[in-house]
Amino acid sequence: MTTVGLAETHRRALHNLALDQYGYITPTDAEALGVPAIELRKISQRGGVDHVAYGLYRFTDIPIADLDPYMEAVLRSGPDAHLTHDAVLALHGLALVNPRRIRVGSPHRVRRALPDSLELIRQRIEPDDLTAYEGIPSTTVRRALLDCRGVVMIDRLIEAAEEAGRRGLVPRHRLAELLDEVRACRS
Repeated sequence: MTTVGLAETHRRALHNLALDQYGYITPTDAEALGVPAIELRKISQRGGVDHVAYGLYRFTDIPIADLDPYMEAVLRSGPDAHLTHDAVLALHGLALVNPRRIRVGSPHRVRRALPDSLELIRQRIEPDDLTAYEGIPSTTVRRALLDCRGVVMIDRLIEAAEEAGRRGLVPRHRLAELLDEVRACRS
């Protein structure tokens, strides 16, 4: 295979993965696909892929979607990062939250500079409390509701829990327990 053909194959493989990540791709993603990280930088230099931040690129031909900022925030924060607290609620349109900053949790210390629109919370989350919504790593809605006690008004959290139950975002058999835990903050 010629160098041009190999470069096109690398570009195609990266583009296909980026379609599932709102247009974003990282050097770690590239290496997982067998594409050397240096190739990602070369593809970016040739155009069609923007360098967004350290270790983060975006294909310019993939349309921007409403959930892009959430995926970007998680990918900027490094491996094992996930949406947390009111960012999870905002992702689902729950509790009438509109946070100024997207809260991202990570079990690792992140040394890179992050934009003001992102707040990193160092936290270790049990695997049962982690999931992905719309392909974006996240804590579960249940965990986010509990984490927002003291941050979001209790009445809004109760309404959000009930709405999450109606939408199937919280298992029905755990809804009563969740409501009790949220209400316990009133005491």
